[in-house]
Amino acid sequence: MNITRGKQLTAQKVLIYGVEGIGKSTFAAQFPRPLFIDTEGSTKHMDVMRSDPPTSWSMLLDQVAYVKAHPSCCETLVIDTADWAERLCIINICAKRDVTGIEDFGYGKGYTYVGEDFGKLLNRLDELIELDINVVITAHAYMRKIEQPEEMGAYDHWELKMSKKTAPMLKEWADMVLFANYEVYAVKTMEGTTKAQGGRRVMYTTHTPWWDAKNRHGLPEKLDFDYKAIADKIPALNVAAASSLPVAELAQPVAQAETPQPSKEAQKEALKAKIDKFVDDDLAEVPPPLADLMRGRGISAFEIQQVVTDNGYFPAETPIKNYPKDFIDGWLIAYWDQIADSIIKKRG
Repeated sequence: MNITRGKQLTAQKVLIYGVEGIGKSTFAAQFPRPLFIDTEGSTKHMDVMRSDPPTSWSMLLDQVAYVKAHPSCCETLVIDTADWAERLCIINICAKRDVTGIEDFGYGKGYTYVGEDFGKLLNRLDELIELDINVVITAHAYMRKIEQPEEMGAYDHWELKMSKKTAPMLKEWADMVLFANYEVYAVKTMEGTTKAQGGRRVMYTTHTPWWDAKNRHGLPEKLDFDYKAIADKIPALNVAAASSLPVAELAQPVAQAETPQPSKEAQKEALKAKIDKFVDDDLAEVPPPLADLMRGRGISAFEIQQVVTDNGYFPAETPIKNYPKDFIDGWLIAYWDQIADSIIKKRG
């Protein structure tokens, strides 16, 4: 047994939630070399690295798996936002079990499934922390009225705009939970009326009866909503990997007399263009959510048709565009991980 002592510098798990339009995405963009998984398209106006918007829960998990397989691609992974990611999770669960809504399971059982699947995402994000990649998750906030039996009256409480299973799980998972809001205070006018003033953007770092927050760094209870206020708490541990980004090596062309050869970069771009055209042609008639998954794992339409036929669903000559939507959503997308893994294994 190895016993150690002292502080350990590790990548951080940060949850930022707040009111609409306060600048959560802009705040997250200031973390070390961030890569956004933009679930709701909120970074279109920002100059940041981003993946394609995930069109399914399986695609979101694939994108996290890609970062794990290529840890040099970023120093911070940002999932923007958690509540939209949860929607993808719910859609996947409903399609897999052939129900129209999460409430159809009854007695809260559907939300138990959501908690289990969302927990798998958090486990995958923990694997990135072990690779020294910071993880930032943004979320929306909403106000709920709380009444406690032992207290007189009720009060307003800001919470994550998520389900009762995933919200506590996400708050517990994070090292730092920051609640962002506009600071507003009331002043009395000369006429004796009360008027609201202020509007400064602030973030709260500790729990109160009015909002959920926490930190493990001894931060002040209230700070300006500015990344500089926490910058010294966010390590850039994966910075060394940025200088060793993998570059595909292409075969050297045979030298031709008096014929100038294109540069290696030009060859790479030409090869990529051919591959992209082949993929786009192959997936042209595949529904977009499934096409996104196939493109991400490099799986062809022929391979999908083959696995569908092998499982006795449709004849091999049936094009994917003719598959019923409920079959695509409830089998191909819902069980994508198993299907993709079986296809790749079969190649080997």
